[in-house]
Amino acid sequence: MRILVIEDEDKVASFIKRGLEEERYAVDVAPDGDEGMALADLAPYDLIVLDLMLPGMDGFQILKRLRDDGVATPVIILTARNAVDDKIRGLDLGADDYLTKPFAFAELLARVRALLRRGQTQASPILKIADLTLDPAARRVTRAEQRIELTAKEYALLEYLMRHHGRVLTRTMISEHVWDQTFDSYTNVIDVYVNYLRKKVDQGFEPKLIHTVRGVGYTLREEP
Repeated sequence: MRILVIEDEDKVASFIKRGLEEERYAVDVAPDGDEGMALADLAPYDLIVLDLMLPGMDGFQILKRLRDDGVATPVIILTARNAVDDKIRGLDLGADDYLTKPFAFAELLARVRALLRRGQTQASPILKIADLTLDPAARRVTRAEQRIELTAKEYALLEYLMRHHGRVLTRTMISEHVWDQTFDSYTNVIDVYVNYLRKKVDQGFEPKLIHTVRGVGYTLREEP
């Protein structure tokens, strides 16, 4: 899952970014409203954490622009403005949640998880292809009932592949959803991580689930 944080306070932005990355999310940070709007226009995000008091476009303007443009990405307003009128305005403009500063990171994280779950189309929160199972709530992966230990990036890559099983995912699509905006798509890092996954998920198991589509990208599917 990829999250955009639009926040002009460096310490707050760094704190949120570090905490979300520890939870295995890919996170981009914009330090002002104009850059935040540009990033939201440029890349597909699963969720946006939005401050209201920003240099350039303020949070209300960004939110209105997103909704006017038909962007349905969930938005959590995170702000020091705690007046009831501000909360009403933000929610009426299309925010999905409103959290005031100072805040507990655990609460922000719980709200992030709740909104991301709301946007999932899976009937069950457990992802399962053949004998490979991924439990997003427990961050647990097993194959043939054997526990598989993954790094944060390996887990994020596997979850993305499993949520789109059967679909060919290009390297660009993978980089946009699993890595952040600083990622160099011309490196072979994605191929390296796919190989790491193959060793843990496919090696010693049948059938093989991770497949290369030469010249295009990768797919996870069960083949005879």
